[in-house]
Formats: sequence, C-alpha cells, structure tokens
Amino acid sequence: MWEQVQETVNYIKEKTNFTPEYGIILGSGLGSFTDEIQIEYTLPYSEIPNFPVSTVQGHKGALVFGTIGTKKVVAMQGRFHFYEGYSMKEVTFPVRVMKYIGVDKLVVSNASGGVNSDYEVGSIVILNDHINMMPEHPLRGMNDDRFGPRFVNMSEPYSRKMIEKAKELALNLNIKVQDGIYLGLQGPTFETLAEYKMVKKIGADCVGMSTVPEVIVARHMKLETFGLSVITDMGDENSIESISHDEVLEAAKKAEPNVRLLIKELILNY
Repeated sequence: MWEQVQETVNYIKEKTNFTPEYGIILGSGLGSFTDEIQIEYTLPYSEIPNFPVSTVQGHKGALVFGTIGTKKVVAMQGRFHFYEGYSMKEVTFPVRVMKYIGVDKLVVSNASGGVNSDYEVGSIVILNDHINMMPEHPLRGMNDDRFGPRFVNMSEPYSRKMIEKAKELALNLNIKVQDGIYLGLQGPTFETLAEYKMVKKIGADCVGMSTVPEVIVARHMKLETFGLSVITDMGDENSIESISHDEVLEAAKKAEPNVRLLIKELILNY
C-alpha cells in the first residue's frame, strides 16, 4: 500500500505541482460543487496510477485541483463504494493519496435515507458521529505505522470545531441544517422498511452506503474531517415504495445550491 500511494502521489505532483489544503469527496448528485472551484488541473481517474474507476451514475470520475478564494483544494468528482466490488483498501485509497499531496482537512458529502422524524427530503444534515455496520473494515490486516497507529481513537470522527463553524455559517446564510448520526451499510440495495426501523432503533438518524470507510482512514492519518449528508428519501411507509437512484439524484440536486454554498463558506472561513 505504501509504495502504491507514493507512486500515485509522485504522478499527481508531476502533473500538477499543486499542494492542496482541503480534500473534498462529493457524493451522489453533488458533483457540480466543482463549479465553485477555480480549476487549475483535472485528472481523470482512469489516467491516475492505482486509482479505481467510479461506476455509479452521478459520479463523474476525476480529481479536480484548484482554488476557492485563497484556499487550495482537491475534489473527488465521484467516490468508490464497497458494493461496486472494490476492497475497502481500494475504496479509501484516494484518502491516503490526499494526505500525501498535502491535504490536512477533509470534507465528505453523501446522499442518505432519513429515519429521524424531524427530517424531510432535502434536509441538510451535519454529521456529528457514525455507526459502522459495513462487513469489512478499511484498517483490517497488517498496520503500516507510516500511515497511522494500529488502534485509532474514533471518539471524534467529525471535527467539533468544523461543526461549530459550519453551524455558525449556516445561521448567517439562513440555511437550515440538522444534526445527525450516519449509519453505514454495504448496499447496493436500498433498505427494507424493517432495516430502516433497525437503523432508528440503534440510534442513527440517516443511513447510506459510503463515507464511513473514508472517515475511518482519514482519522487514521489524523485528517480533520467534516461530514454532510443530504436526505434524499425517508425510510417510512409513505416513501419507501417509490425510491430509486434517479429520485435520489433529483432530491440531491434540489438541495445542492445550499450544500455548495455551505461547503464553500466553510472552506473560505475555517
């Protein structure tokens, strides 16, 4: 893994000569955030050594380098999922690479199903914790101390300081946000009604098929991390029968202007 990461890092540095401070992982339907970036370089995943290639509709498949104001950023247009057939090490490989091209703060976004009755479709949820129920762990196997410790303290997976700043900005921007705990499941099926009920009973507010592995690996390498979820369906009798990936993308698209603005302002002001 170490050698692969360094090979990829060296390739990216040769192609871009760019040292980003922020890494951004854009979830389903949120890929147009790159419109906020003054783009300097775009590298398709297919051209980057050791990179997987995103196979999911709504995930474009490129690393975008540029600036937001004075802040240098790298954004993933499209992420990788365990359900696509990749190992957890492949899913999280880009986070490793981000660390070694200079990133020390990571922003992750996703589309998820809501089980908190205070939510509605289109709600923007600032994640304050997560529950990992995926069947594989990205840190399983031999640990390389060059990346981080064998046992990782996960008491603060999402930066409290970044959460506090994002809430302050949301209030100033008149953007309604909610708090929430995200639960990660394997997918690719949407949850059954019974599974949604389970998610709620064990203490989560929303559920999806990404984010958790990336955040674990980010914390392994001590990246300060902020997570945001757009509720694209509600796990109840009224909406569960009609949910499809197209509807998820459509719901995310409607919330996207506020999501874009909030992430942009957080990067500019934190």
